[in-house]
Amino acid sequence: MIDGGVLISQDLSCMGQVSLSVALPILGACGLKPTVLPTAILSTHTGGFGNNTYLDLSHEMTQITKHWQELDISFKAAYLGYLGENALDFWLQNKELLSQKIILIDPTMADHGKMYRGLSQQYIEKMRQLVTKATILTPNITEAAFLLGKKAEENSIQTATSLAQELSTKFDIPNVIITGIDLSDEKIGEVGITEGKEWSLTQRRLPGSFFGTGDIFTSVFLAAFMHQYSLKESCSIAADFVERAILNTTKQDPRLGPNYAAGLSWLLEKVGNRK
Repeated sequence: MIDGGVLISQDLSCMGQVSLSVALPILGACGLKPTVLPTAILSTHTGGFGNNTYLDLSHEMTQITKHWQELDISFKAAYLGYLGENALDFWLQNKELLSQKIILIDPTMADHGKMYRGLSQQYIEKMRQLVTKATILTPNITEAAFLLGKKAEENSIQTATSLAQELSTKFDIPNVIITGIDLSDEKIGEVGITEGKEWSLTQRRLPGSFFGTGDIFTSVFLAAFMHQYSLKESCSIAADFVERAILNTTKQDPRLGPNYAAGLSWLLEKVGNRK
């Protein structure tokens, strides 16, 4: 049997540091031997670059996984991020591939009370079917509300905790973390349900807005968790990493994302100390 490390399935944006562009180097640098199953190739991400190109790879995903099965490849964990309509259908039709002890699903589909461009109500309904496979679910507050058939409400620790509890119960997910909660102009936070226990974290809110911070956060979170940190500790490390990346970003187009490379040496020291 071949050890494929961590399986990452999400899109690759050729420009803009999001999705696979950050997940692959972060998890690779942390020694987790990532294997990728790309869902699509985009000329740029969809955050303000205009009419990006989009090459759907859902058919190729079937061919890739068929070859992997012939090679008897196993994975220590699976990490699913932005999928899109056809790739979501692929995973619903191949849920038996998600048999790992750690299955992180980041249901990337909405923010600020709205669905992302090109995604429909039907996408939410299908995502509800997929998240039942998750051992860790990491929605933002809008995605959490939509999965429960609710409107996005106020950003507060209390509201987010209630949503996390409902998600855990309704979909039988042992660990739910709601990320990027806008608490005020000065603070952001996360809340978690870990095997029924509640916890929360807050950090200072930095000025500016960058694309890709959510993908960076989730990738660092998984790297820390795979190195035996608790879910709460992993969230704290991920939040600190994103802050370091933003603070070390010189003036540039925010669509290009923050300078995540600036925090890698710090992260490697963190995970190295857990070996």
